[in-house]
Amino acid sequence: MFKALLLQKADDGSTQASIATLDEAQLPAGEVEIEIAYSTLNYKDALAITGRGPVVRQWPMVPGIDLVGTVVRSDNSEFPNGTDVIVNGHGMGELHWGGLAQKARVPAGWLTRKPDAMSAWDAASIGTAGYTAMLSVMALERHGVRADQGPVLVTGANGGVGSFAVALLARRGYEVHASTGRVEERDRLLGLGATEVVDRATLSESGKPLQKEKWAGAVDCVGSHTLANICAQTRYGGVVTACGLAQGMDFPATVAPFILRGVTLAGVDSVYAPQALREEAWKRLAEETDASVREQIAYTASLEDCIELAHQLIRGEVKGRVVIDLRK
Repeated sequence: MFKALLLQKADDGSTQASIATLDEAQLPAGEVEIEIAYSTLNYKDALAITGRGPVVRQWPMVPGIDLVGTVVRSDNSEFPNGTDVIVNGHGMGELHWGGLAQKARVPAGWLTRKPDAMSAWDAASIGTAGYTAMLSVMALERHGVRADQGPVLVTGANGGVGSFAVALLARRGYEVHASTGRVEERDRLLGLGATEVVDRATLSESGKPLQKEKWAGAVDCVGSHTLANICAQTRYGGVVTACGLAQGMDFPATVAPFILRGVTLAGVDSVYAPQALREEAWKRLAEETDASVREQIAYTASLEDCIELAHQLIRGEVKGRVVIDLRK
């Protein structure tokens, strides 16, 4: 038996979330069974738990797009019992039971070995948020954005992805401008490496198709009008990565920045990213994040805290990363 956060669909279509005790026989099919040490609470998880977004596509569901744990049963020789592993995305919490439980069973192809330099808590504190931030930084680099070309903007900078993006870019010598709706967190963002804090209100309303050129690149976690304005303000030949939709899924923009300034809009997907890209991202995360940054960005909560924290996250009241301790 094991504890899990279980989502069920009520007769009226609403989502009912509760902490349940489940039997291992209820776990979905998979080659590898994992004893989970830590999971996380992400915006996508909060949408699922609160029923505020159409995330869950099979019921009942255990949410949690991240897990870090140890293999306890395996039908795959590459991941024998005792292997410490990470799983991010792959439809967990949507189509397949996820990490907000003490046990999981998943296909072996979803596993990434935990870097030896990281503890299980370290890996969870980074999770999908830090992994997505690193994929975004790697995308900027692939498209040729250099630190000497000008400032790079990060939106949603107080969230998990944004916080890690600020820290990772600053470590690599970029001039980072951090956009947030919580300007009272200015000192925290400066501590992560930002050189300037931008009020999100300056980006979140409808704007002109082309605006004054400001950014050499950007990591956008927000979407909607914010993403449209960033593209309109990006310098000639600049690159914008899109990895989130906190403001909305819409993109009310024109083609002007792309055909008149040669701006590149690069999508970043963390859910189904190929294994080689995952391994590169996690290798770099082990090398380029340190304990002081992780501890500044993340804090630990219990499984029982998740439901209330999900509502707080949706209301924008949670900063940084929430690591869920599943060892009790």
